[in-house]
Amino acid sequence: MDETLLRSLTPSVIGVLVRRGADFAAAEDAVQDALVEALRVWPQEPPRDPKGWLVTVAWRKFLDATRSETARRQREDVVDAQPEQGPVSSVDDTLQLYFLCAHPSLTPSSAVALTLRAVGGLTTRQIAEAYLVPEATMAQRISRAKRTVSSVKFDQPGDVATVLRVLYLVFNEGYSGDVDLAVEAIRLTRQLATAIDHPEVAGLLALMLLHHARRAARTASDGSLVTLAEQDRDAWDTTSIAEGVAILQVALARDQLGEFQAQAAIAALHADAPTAEETDWPQIVEWYDELAKLTENPVVRLNRAVAVGEAQGAKAGLEALALLDESLPRHTAVAAYLHERDGDLTKAARLYVEAVAKASNLAERTHLTRQAARLNTR
Repeated sequence: MDETLLRSLTPSVIGVLVRRGADFAAAEDAVQDALVEALRVWPQEPPRDPKGWLVTVAWRKFLDATRSETARRQREDVVDAQPEQGPVSSVDDTLQLYFLCAHPSLTPSSAVALTLRAVGGLTTRQIAEAYLVPEATMAQRISRAKRTVSSVKFDQPGDVATVLRVLYLVFNEGYSGDVDLAVEAIRLTRQLATAIDHPEVAGLLALMLLHHARRAARTASDGSLVTLAEQDRDAWDTTSIAEGVAILQVALARDQLGEFQAQAAIAALHADAPTAEETDWPQIVEWYDELAKLTENPVVRLNRAVAVGEAQGAKAGLEALALLDESLPRHTAVAAYLHERDGDLTKAARLYVEAVAKASNLAERTHLTRQAARLNTR
């Protein structure tokens, strides 16, 4: 297998798809899938025309993705602009598709990746960022998952934990503003909560409602990010907050703590504070400690470092941050914030600049650039 040949053909194949009508991002994603397929097929069946083979396979994958996206959008068309309050009675087939994609023949991580790609409509790049892995690694994982389920019957639905993980990641992608899927994730989680009496389902629904309640205050009129401390709390949706807190209280009373309940408890403490200064940071640190026991996600400890910095001072936050891998997403941005809190404005400004290059979306890059500029003009 000549991987150099594959890399050299990639730009021209993308160009062919774009000329046929695909937008660049979709063409890039389809070609990535085709390259993974080439790595699997070519060693046994090398094509006579490598470029023609890649174009044919990539175009087919683009059409498959387009049909999947069209179907997803048709399902979303039945959803109102904001999630309805209370139990959901109407049910479509989307939630069933989530369970079917979480097939027992797949590992949980592969099932989540496949569902996000096939049903959620996310790109390989977006899924890779959610998993903190290279895009090529995720492309291979999704390709393997597709091959695995292509030869099995979809008569054994996956477990609730895997479906919850998918819904959580879909909500996060929608909430980030990159793909607007947050409302759809809430709708499906409501359906799941109606169908299944499970404390973690309730915890996830509470978490989604509490985060979604702050959505209107997260960006300024020019589209720039507004930090939690600077948000207009009068713009928060108090009805969704009240519903989320009520659902969480019932779930916690069952004494079967899970990671979504712990995350929801942290979100509830933020929502309960009348002002940023009145936030109960010591209790938030305690909840992060509980969350760290439940999950090995390094982002939890990154967020905990911020909370420690608020509760115990910036130096304590920096000590907690020093224990973590510097390659973590947003590690540099957190370091910049804590150094600013500690009074080292020169180092904070430099770190904000470094964080800009590592940011995953335009809104975050703009925010970090403004933070650096603010310190550099002092």
